[in-house]
Amino acid sequence: MHLSISLRITGVLLMIFSVAMLPSLLLALYDQDGSARPFGLAFGINILAGLAIWLPFRDADRDLRIRDGFLVTALFWIVLGCFGAIPFYTSDALQLSLAGAVFESISGLTTTGATVIIGLDDLPRSLLLYRQLLQWLGGIGIIVLAVAILPMLGVGGMQLYRAESAGPAKDTKLTPRITGTAKALFQIYVCLTALCALSYSFVGMPVFDAICHAFSTVAIGGFSTHDGSMGFFQNDKVLLVCTVFMMISAINFGLHFIALQRRNLRIYSQDSETTFFSVVIGAATVVTCATLILSEALPPSEGLIHGLFQTVSIATTTGFTTQDFASWPTFLPFFLLMLSFMGGCAGSTGGGLKAMRLLLIFRQGMRELKQLLHPNAVIPLKLDSRRVQPSVVSAVWSFYAVYMVTLVTIMLLMLTTGLDFTSAFSATAAALNNLGPGLGSVAASYAGVNEAGKLLLCVAMLAGRLEVFTLLVLFTPAFWRP
Repeated sequence: MHLSISLRITGVLLMIFSVAMLPSLLLALYDQDGSARPFGLAFGINILAGLAIWLPFRDADRDLRIRDGFLVTALFWIVLGCFGAIPFYTSDALQLSLAGAVFESISGLTTTGATVIIGLDDLPRSLLLYRQLLQWLGGIGIIVLAVAILPMLGVGGMQLYRAESAGPAKDTKLTPRITGTAKALFQIYVCLTALCALSYSFVGMPVFDAICHAFSTVAIGGFSTHDGSMGFFQNDKVLLVCTVFMMISAINFGLHFIALQRRNLRIYSQDSETTFFSVVIGAATVVTCATLILSEALPPSEGLIHGLFQTVSIATTTGFTTQDFASWPTFLPFFLLMLSFMGGCAGSTGGGLKAMRLLLIFRQGMRELKQLLHPNAVIPLKLDSRRVQPSVVSAVWSFYAVYMVTLVTIMLLMLTTGLDFTSAFSATAAALNNLGPGLGSVAASYAGVNEAGKLLLCVAMLAGRLEVFTLLVLFTPAFWRP
């Protein structure tokens, strides 16, 4: 492992990230809302810190290995999360503690959407824009975006792409070169964001809100510019537009690229993961809507639209809300929370275990049942007419086990902070699945969680975004051996 090259890349990426402060800085100057100083300070600190990290290692020139990729990925998300907290910590409009500022920053970057801020409607637009932009950058993965830039610095990007790519993706590269892959994903992401913003504006959402919510919708983040989230707009058309784009963003972006390239929408129906994901979402929506209507929690018309929206929002780990779903009939809040463990598809901006892993676990379970009936039969496990190697199945089960152990461990630690079981479990699940809203005392905000609890949830959010193994591998002795 080459620590010098890892630090060099981290310094460069931190300097690149400083540019994210400029839109909010310009908006603060235009609005004269008093937030120009925090963003100017953050811009200066980020660029100087990046320069300080890069300068000592600027001449480092070695091949980037897979271990270096893991280190850069983890380092950058941790460093970015801390430096991204500067505007929140120094803003007079928020008065957040250091732990609260870091929590808000990491929540945005990891597209979790959990917040400690109350009174969003009264905040300066520059701060609201920054929160949304954090999620937008986190959605595509700042490492994947930077892959298009690193070759110009003499550093290969494939190792970074493998470390950042989520889930057992079927196609590692969409184009012959990794730079082309990064550019293709970026173009799709930008176009989808622009289309989402235009759609929001078309159905009546104000332009500023349309842009901000497009950032968090396509990123499957869930941050909003209002305390009432999507419920603020009281517009069914807005909810339908949001539902469509949440579903699109939760599907493998590689499939979007292939479908556009071949101009064939049947690509989606031919993909096992997308089909499985859609069927689960459809079945869950029927259960949610039926429960809301039959229990008379909502009138039929409202039950259909809110049931559909909330199911898609929670299942895709976006986290937008229209109502206090935690107060719905007891079965539904826990049902939706459990649904968030699936998350989006591999290669999407969603969190959770990923639909691909759950599909493989389900098919492996069915295969074992058949094997019990026919002990001597050779029953291969297939996906999209291709045989799945035993090593892949083993890796999926290992990931599932580590994911669950991580969930239980952090939940037990959260219980020591004074939270009740429902709040501790839902907060941990929401953080690890990059969902956002929880149940109990964390249903509306995480402001009531103490400082230690906020930092624990930051670890959970990072673990969820980095697919657990990317973070845990840094703590193994073998990782640091020459």
